[in-house]
Amino acid sequence: MSIEALPDGYEISADPSRLDVARIHRWLSEDAYWALGRSREKQEAAIAGSLNFGVYDSASGEQAAYARVVTDRATFAWLCDVYVDPGVRGKGLGGALVAAVRAHLEPFGLRRILLATADAHEVYARHGFEPLAFPQKWMALGQQ
Repeated sequence: MSIEALPDGYEISADPSRLDVARIHRWLSEDAYWALGRSREKQEAAIAGSLNFGVYDSASGEQAAYARVVTDRATFAWLCDVYVDPGVRGKGLGGALVAAVRAHLEPFGLRRILLATADAHEVYARHGFEPLAFPQKWMALGQQ
């Protein structure tokens, strides 16, 4: 597993008061294939019920990336809504964000952290994620 360093000039925070909720909503509802059309109210509820992580420009404080984790903090977590602003993609922010989320969750001793992706398998594989060993055991309600 690779631990990707955060590029100079950026910082990661799990402080929910720093989140730019309007920006996060715009990113996800307008540009993220998994959340297109998500309402602002639904996004705010998702944020309220989750651990949230932001990557911020150290000088301006502007949010550059986001990730959300749904967890019981004991056995399970779902990493979701990972998004990097298109203007700063390619700088390693996404990989550094995933590494920071894993480090934050490590003390909980979770048995399993899941995620779903259509196009970023290599990013997550660098951090130890792999396809389900027994997908036939898993089921879902509300498949999209």
